[in-house]
Amino acid sequence: MAGSVNKVILIGRLGKDPELKYTPSGAPVAKFSLATDEVFKDRSGEQQKHTEWHNIVAWNKLAEICSEYLTKGKQVYVEGSIRSRQWQDQSGNKRTAYEIVARQLTMLGSRAESERLASERPVPERPPDQPSAEPETPPEPEITDADIPF
Repeated sequence: MAGSVNKVILIGRLGKDPELKYTPSGAPVAKFSLATDEVFKDRSGEQQKHTEWHNIVAWNKLAEICSEYLTKGKQVYVEGSIRSRQWQDQSGNKRTAYEIVARQLTMLGSRAESERLASERPVPERPPDQPSAEPETPPEPEITDADIPF
């Protein structure tokens, strides 16, 4: 039996178009927000809706695919793991952010809709000074804040 599991599965809609950037070493990284909804009845029987926002990060080829095909409002299935980042803010307070590192992504909805949405916006180009070969494996958890270009 495994000692531990860190797996997240989400189905939701993008809150914004993915933002694609490159690390100093040339690895592509895409970041976007994903909204998931929970509908429930409160104690008085009234139907309530709660929206939870998730910060998604994708690396390498998956990052480029996200940038090319995903747009705000698109429904996707995301599978990955949760990671935390810690830093001190300007007031000296310790802050923590949680992100989902995407390992697998499936676009939901029709292919025609995906192609139409993707054709309506320009695809960012790789900076000319960056190497064209991407690493085959995603970065290890020891990524520092300086490595993330956001």
